[in-house]
Amino acid sequence: MKVVRFHAPGDVRISDAPEPAPGAGDVKIRVRNCSTCGTDVKIFRFGHHHIVPPRVMGHEIAGEVVEVGQDVDGWAPGDRVQVIAAIPCGHCVECRRGSRTVCENQESMGYHHDGGFAEYLVVPAKVLAVDGLNRIPDGLDYAQASVAEPLACVLNGQQLARVGAGDDVVIIGSGPIGCLHVRLARARGAARVTLVELNPERLAQAAALVAPDATICARDTDPVDAVRKLTDGRGADVVVTAAASGAAQEQAVQMAARQGRISLFGGLPKDNPTIRLDANLVHYRELTVVGANGSSPAHNAEALRLIASGAVSVADLITHRLPLDAALEAFDLVASGTAIKVTIEP
Repeated sequence: MKVVRFHAPGDVRISDAPEPAPGAGDVKIRVRNCSTCGTDVKIFRFGHHHIVPPRVMGHEIAGEVVEVGQDVDGWAPGDRVQVIAAIPCGHCVECRRGSRTVCENQESMGYHHDGGFAEYLVVPAKVLAVDGLNRIPDGLDYAQASVAEPLACVLNGQQLARVGAGDDVVIIGSGPIGCLHVRLARARGAARVTLVELNPERLAQAAALVAPDATICARDTDPVDAVRKLTDGRGADVVVTAAASGAAQEQAVQMAARQGRISLFGGLPKDNPTIRLDANLVHYRELTVVGANGSSPAHNAEALRLIASGAVSVADLITHRLPLDAALEAFDLVASGTAIKVTIEP
């Protein structure tokens, strides 16, 4: 079978590999779609401390069961499934408290285990142990199901920031994650959603798809001032930084309303993770600043339901569908920002 393997920073190869065989507690699937994201590009360029090469990449996975291990119950060949990316252990203090997104023993598909940029994939028993294999509802195609994983991360972020009915929400960053944030905020009852982006072409592309209530091009105007004008000087109830930008995080605090919530959703580069935080704004406005780290199995299941029900549409966000042999081209499309969501169809 064909796979896309990471060997070293800058060295990702499309090569042949033997088909994997499932262990007693595993499930083997035929990968139908594995979508790409900015993290794949980062791994391609810089590697990751959890990856011991060679490793098959890809963590936004949907496919069809072709074989189950002898100890597996409830799954059979032909079942259509979506696979979680982040695998909590289910046993540590955080997991027992229900905080599975911050499991201290977390493993991940495409990092600790071979991922979905392959024709076939073994879903480890530990995924099944935490209810991390989800049935794809009838009528939902594999490509849309694969987007449940990033939507699950967005859902976690918005739950932590308590996005709800009547909120004035600002999303900074108009990539695929920013677009999902716009749509989920709407589904959660936000009164107004504003999309902020530095790149005018990328902003126009995203706005044409997700139709935010307002857009702000941060290249041409001060986004803090623009948000204040939009909100009659009050500021936003929730600001989500869906971009790896320290400047955006600093601006998010400045544009938040009294008792506003700021989600530092996009992580910063490890060599430059520090920002200047106006602590007096946090103090006097009673702001809440919260992080967001991936998703839990429950978030994945809920995200799949949101997509299948039509509450959060993702089909039109998939702008490119490419075969496995074009995986490196897919990474280039993601890195250039010319695509919204690129999915690989092995």
